[in-house]
Amino acid sequence: MKGLELSREYYRQVGRPALQKEFPSLWGRIAAGLTGEGSECFGFDDALSRDHDFGPAFCIWLSKEDYLSQGEELQQAYDRLPFEFEGFFARKPTQYAGKRVGVFEIGDFYRNFLRMDRPPRTLAEWRALFENALAAATNGEVFEDGTGEFSAFREKLLGYYPEDVRLKKISVRCVGIAQSGQYNYIRSAARKEHVAAAHALALFTDAAISLVFLLNKRYMPFYKWMHRALLGLPVLGETAYEAFMDMYAPNQEGDLYRKNHDRIETLCARLIAELKNQGLTSKNSDFLLDHAPQVAERIRDENLRNLSIMVE
Repeated sequence: MKGLELSREYYRQVGRPALQKEFPSLWGRIAAGLTGEGSECFGFDDALSRDHDFGPAFCIWLSKEDYLSQGEELQQAYDRLPFEFEGFFARKPTQYAGKRVGVFEIGDFYRNFLRMDRPPRTLAEWRALFENALAAATNGEVFEDGTGEFSAFREKLLGYYPEDVRLKKISVRCVGIAQSGQYNYIRSAARKEHVAAAHALALFTDAAISLVFLLNKRYMPFYKWMHRALLGLPVLGETAYEAFMDMYAPNQEGDLYRKNHDRIETLCARLIAELKNQGLTSKNSDFLLDHAPQVAERIRDENLRNLSIMVE
C-alpha cells in the first residue's frame, strides 16, 4: 500500500471515527489530509521509503481560533490513536524531519513552507519563495475540508506563479541551459576537464527540468524527485525524462560526451519548439540564449523586465 492511500484509509477507518466522536462540535470545521514533505506526499514512495517517516498518519488543519481553543486536546487525542494499521506501524521520524503529521494551525502549517501565513500578494513575495517548498505545500491530498479555509489557501498556490514571474524564470532558465549544456559541457570535455563537464551536465539537468516544469505551470519538487516527477507532466515530461535517462545511463560505449551533447541539442530543440508553441519566442535559433531576451520582453512589469537577464 502506498503511503497516501495508507493515510487516507487510516483516516477514514480509524482517525475520523475516533476523533469525530470525541470532538463533535469541532468536526464540521476541520480540514484533514496529507500534504508536505516526504515521498509519500508525491506518490513516489516505495519499499526503501519505509525506513523513516512512514506509517499510518495524517494531518488535521484548524483555524487559528479553533487551534487556540482545542488544538492541544485534539493533538493529545491524535496521539492516542492506534499505532498499527493494515500491518503498518506508526512513523519513526528522524531527528531532522520536524513535525510532518498531526494537528496544525493553518497559518503555521503554510508558514513552515512559505515563511508567511497567507498567500503571496506581490511579485516580490512570489519571487522570494522556494519552488520546492511550493511543491511540498501543494502536493498530496485533502480528504475533507469543512470550512474550505485550508483549501482556499492551497488553491491560491496551485494557481501558479503570476505570469510575469513565470516569464522571468523561463528567460533565466534559457540562459542557464545554453551556458551549461549547449556551450560549456562539450568545451569542458574537449579540454579533458571531466569534473567541470560533469558539473555542467548537472547544471543543465537542473535548468532544463526546471524549464519543463515552468512550461507546464507546475512546481518542481526537491532535487531527489524532480526527474521522477517529469512523468506526471503532459508537456515534454516523458520526452525529458527519457532524455536524461539516456544521458545518465551507466556503462555506455563510445564517446559519451559527444552522445550527450547530441542529446542536449535534441532536447533543446524540443524546448524551443514549445516556447514558440506558447507564443514566448519567434526567433529562429537553435541556441537557447538567443531566446531569453524574447521571453523577457513579454514581462509587463517594467522593473522586473529591466532586471539583468541573469537575475531571477
